[in-house]
Amino acid sequence: MAATAITHYLGNLRTEATHRLSGNTIITDAPPDNNGKGEAFSPTDLVSAALSSCMMTIMGIVAEREKIELKGLKAEVVKVMAAEPRRIAEIHITFSYADLKASDVQKEKLERAARTCPVALSLSENVKQVISFNW
Repeated sequence: MAATAITHYLGNLRTEATHRLSGNTIITDAPPDNNGKGEAFSPTDLVSAALSSCMMTIMGIVAEREKIELKGLKAEVVKVMAAEPRRIAEIHITFSYADLKASDVQKEKLERAARTCPVALSLSENVKQVISFNW
């Protein structure tokens, strides 16, 4: 089985992950509230952003099948941390698309797709997912 990514510790609480297929890289930093500089996404920020990206991707698949224009969909992501033990407690995502041209049935399909994306289904039940849609 081939590696998905290769990650190196760069020191000073910073890592660099390289995607094997594309060569693209992601830098992470520890957040300021955990002894870091906060100059890049933290690993927990990436988890939260990955949830919104996964939801958008799966909604995009549904949108293509349903002939819905989804380009311009926006997601605002808020991550809430817990202290003991330090972990992601909640991820709040608000999707916005002011003038979505879709029926109520199609909107329901999009919302169901988002809530059942692979990342959403992979996160622990201890991570509360608060998802809202502003169509």
